[in-house]
Amino acid sequence: VQLVSQRVAAPDLALLEIPLQLERLKLAKRRWRATAEDGAEFGVELAAPLADGDTLWQTPAARYVVRQSPEPLLEITLALEPAAAAAIGWAIGNLHLELSAGGGRMLTVDDPATRQLLDRLGIAYREVQEKFRAGRFEWSDGELTFRTNDLGPSHRH
Repeated sequence: VQLVSQRVAAPDLALLEIPLQLERLKLAKRRWRATAEDGAEFGVELAAPLADGDTLWQTPAARYVVRQSPEPLLEITLALEPAAAAAIGWAIGNLHLELSAGGGRMLTVDDPATRQLLDRLGIAYREVQEKFRAGRFEWSDGELTFRTNDLGPSHRH
C-alpha cells in the first residue's frame, strides 16, 4: 500500500495515465483507501480533498489520476419561466439535496425523495448517468454566478 499525503503538484502529462476511479462522496473525503486499475493500492490522508483529474501519485513510468465515477442523476430542463426554475431549485434545496445548474438544465442526485417531489409538482425529468459536480449560487463582481463545490456535500447557507 502506497501512503499518500498530498497530490502531485506538477505531474508529468507525458507519462501513461492509470485511472483511479472514485465515487463522488469518497472523492470529497480527506481519508480513504482505493485500488487503481493496475492493482496498485493507496492509503490517502490529505489536508484537502482531491478533484477529478488530480494526479494522486507518480512513478517514473506512470501517473495515477483520480477520476470521478459517473452516477445516476435526474436532469430537469430549464426551458421554464425563471420563477418556475427558481421554485424547483428552492424545493430541491429545501430537502437539503445537492443541485447543479448550467447549459439549460439542472441536475440532482437520483434520490427517491427527489423523484417524489418532482412527480408531486408535475415537473418533467429524465434519468442520466454522469459525473456530478454540485454547486451553489453566489454574487461575484455584481453578477449572480453558479459555482461548483469541489468539497462535496455542504449545508452552508
